[in-house]
Amino acid sequence: MKINYYEVLGVERSASEQEIRDRFRKLARENHPDRYKGPDKAEAERKFQTLTEAVNVLTNENKRKQHDAELAPGKSSSGTVDFAQIAKAYTAKGVKAYRERDYKTAYEQFDLAAKHNPQDAKAHHNLALAAAQIPGYTRQAVQAAEAALQRDAMNPQYLKDAGLLCKRAGLNSKAERYLDEALKWDKDNAEIQMALAELRQNRTDTKETGKGFGIFRKS
Repeated sequence: MKINYYEVLGVERSASEQEIRDRFRKLARENHPDRYKGPDKAEAERKFQTLTEAVNVLTNENKRKQHDAELAPGKSSSGTVDFAQIAKAYTAKGVKAYRERDYKTAYEQFDLAAKHNPQDAKAHHNLALAAAQIPGYTRQAVQAAEAALQRDAMNPQYLKDAGLLCKRAGLNSKAERYLDEALKWDKDNAEIQMALAELRQNRTDTKETGKGFGIFRKS
């Protein structure tokens, strides 16, 4: 489902740029997260973010033309914003970018998907996979992988990927725990077995290195 930014702002397709900006200012004042007093602050932030995306698209001539071309002719809805459907649209863009090896764009799109549908484990897992491909993003990859597990703790793929990412980040205890759990679900997975063997060998080597004499060792 394509996001209809006209419906997000509640304006006609023929609205002028000034009308769009005026409408955004009104909605922004009403929906700013700093003024939100309800129980779901995250939803308020997502709604405000979507309003901002809408005005950015509809006040840019080229982006608006592209948006108009993507919308189905004559299609309308009740005007309510479906964040799960918006997340799917971002996911589709992220998958396309990932396949094209544009990992930074993929990361940005998956991040938006996760923010719009934070309970979707797959969105966080996708975010972890994209982050894993970007130099310097290992911490973000681990955080996203663990967020996916918080929402789907028994998923063997998520457990394996979280374990491998933790191993890469040097979080060996976490890595071993996740990989151990993954192996329970996928006993014949050679990649998991090899990663666990390396972790345990490194642990053994560390213990062996620590033996013997040293100025900080007890004699």
